[in-house]
Amino acid sequence: MKLPIFTTEGKDSGNKAELADSIFAIEPNETVVYEDVRRYMANQRQGTSNTKERGQVRGGGRKAYRQKGTGQARRGSIRSPLLKGGGTVFGPSPRNYKHNLPKKSRELARKSVLSVKADEDAIKVIDDFSFDEPKTRKVADILEALEVQDQKVLILTAETDTVVYKSARNIPDVKVLEAYKPTTYQILDADVILIQKSAVDVLQNSVESAEEAVA
Repeated sequence: MKLPIFTTEGKDSGNKAELADSIFAIEPNETVVYEDVRRYMANQRQGTSNTKERGQVRGGGRKAYRQKGTGQARRGSIRSPLLKGGGTVFGPSPRNYKHNLPKKSRELARKSVLSVKADEDAIKVIDDFSFDEPKTRKVADILEALEVQDQKVLILTAETDTVVYKSARNIPDVKVLEAYKPTTYQILDADVILIQKSAVDVLQNSVESAEEAVA
């Protein structure tokens, strides 16, 4: 698969980027995509919410009042869940939400969503760019030139570029990541993926090397 490489002015540079069909043109596996997105979202949960049950609430050791003669129900403890200040019934307690998925399945999910984006023409390759200092306006101009300013955009760079990252972080729905980092969820969540020319090989090598490690 070959895609045109655009300039930062939004014009076709006349060059083509070679994308591997084994990564960008496979039959998507919806099951592993679902499982990987579920894994990602579960792993974002902290699981630190905590409530006290009646056995953990302080007080209520003695009988609240005498057995007979008050005209009220007989209560053994003032920490009953039915009373104010009592314990919570079936409330949340700290737990680990971590969900694992085999590495081979994670990479298949990643290739599946990349193939979906390629099929939807939601992947654009752009010439490498960077700035001397952070300038939000420069990134906004590039997005406007490519006519993607009103969409969720994921920009992939070959290596860490803090200037580009700082330039884009104040623009809503725009994220900048190194090409080897995006997860299945982040790729699927983006409307458009902008890949810098030098980041194409980094992205492809990160998938291929992961497969070789599993093989």
